[in-house]
Amino acid sequence: MNIPRTSFPRIVIIGGGFAGVSLAKELSKQEVQVVLLDKNNYHTFQPLLYQVSTGGLEPDSIAYPIRKILKDFPNFHFRLANVEEINTLENKVLTDIGVLKFDYLVVASGAETNYFGNAEVKKNSMAMKTIPESLNLRSLILENFEEALLTSDLNERNALMNFVIVGGGPTGVELAGALAEIKKGILPKDYPDLDTRLAQIHIVQSSDCILKGMSDKASQKAEDFLEKLGVNIWKNVRVTNYDGKTVTTNTDLTFETATLVWAAGVKGATIKGLDAGGFVTNGQRLLVNEFNQVKGFDTIFAVGDIACMVTNECPNGLPMMAQPAIQQGKQLGENMVRLIEKKPMIPFVYKDKGVMATIGRNKAVVDLPKFKFQGVFAWYVWMFVHLFFLIGFRNRMVVFINWVYNYIRFDREARLIIRPYKRHLKK
Repeated sequence: MNIPRTSFPRIVIIGGGFAGVSLAKELSKQEVQVVLLDKNNYHTFQPLLYQVSTGGLEPDSIAYPIRKILKDFPNFHFRLANVEEINTLENKVLTDIGVLKFDYLVVASGAETNYFGNAEVKKNSMAMKTIPESLNLRSLILENFEEALLTSDLNERNALMNFVIVGGGPTGVELAGALAEIKKGILPKDYPDLDTRLAQIHIVQSSDCILKGMSDKASQKAEDFLEKLGVNIWKNVRVTNYDGKTVTTNTDLTFETATLVWAAGVKGATIKGLDAGGFVTNGQRLLVNEFNQVKGFDTIFAVGDIACMVTNECPNGLPMMAQPAIQQGKQLGENMVRLIEKKPMIPFVYKDKGVMATIGRNKAVVDLPKFKFQGVFAWYVWMFVHLFFLIGFRNRMVVFINWVYNYIRFDREARLIIRPYKRHLKK
């Protein structure tokens, strides 16, 4: 990999998400060599992926080059690589561009979509965990309406204009709200010769409420907001299969749709060599102690979504969100310096800063540790927080200007089919 040899300890970080970048920044000015490996050369601000999918933002406004984030820091190296295996006995990382030896390893590989073993759903549905997946979904949504114009079959036309979102968490709720606003404000202008009122948006949730991790009030208010936007919410219903045309459930309810978005769950993105049952949970997360050390290892750590740190408040592990990842990355940087200097490490304590979700224009729900509120003010808080955590001044300005323009004009300029997407379904 052409990484120079130094007398400094080498810390290899796998993953350039919130946790990996936060850790690298914390270590940037220490007397260590930091090597960050990622299959993409950019950091993705995942909370806004749904806006790329629905034409509200272009992908470059929520992505930022990893090299630029850490360009001024000495002893930092980035390599574009896909990590294939970790050799824990020899302290080596095996990638598609070569082998790299480490003194300390930090796994920050994040999470991936969890289909719960349903191969048909995985093959025929759409996910939204990466920028390419979001662009595919954007293209498919727009292509479906173009195809709806061409067909004379009423059932086929309805299927092309129906959208089923599996999962009522923040991702599913925010996507449904954005699609509902497109149906209301944009489709009638773009497709005047198509009865877009027939378009349907469905959320299918396996439990008895949406936004399950938030307060009851936030859940109910979000449901009220969505219903006013015309979104159909089906609770206590579990999707069992999707063949590309028909969605079947554990009830007698079925949907005919050309677009099923799977937002029902995530699992840790484990890597071969660190995927044994002894230290991996059912959700494919690596069990870590209070110092983020992977169970059974002294020099291998995990942070972010891939790490499962069990606490009294979170018996199933810390939530798979940005804030735990950022906080873990920052403190692990401090702890690794202490470890190298033979000082005792400080146990990690998660500071819950709250949860929020937006449902659309002037509609959001916010649960802070001491305050809970919904509506217009919550919407402004949601926007401010997301702008604050975006990386790069340009990205903040571009997103802010896009939001202001979209709000004033009730428009989404990025509804472009840049890269056509076609699924290859079984005939």
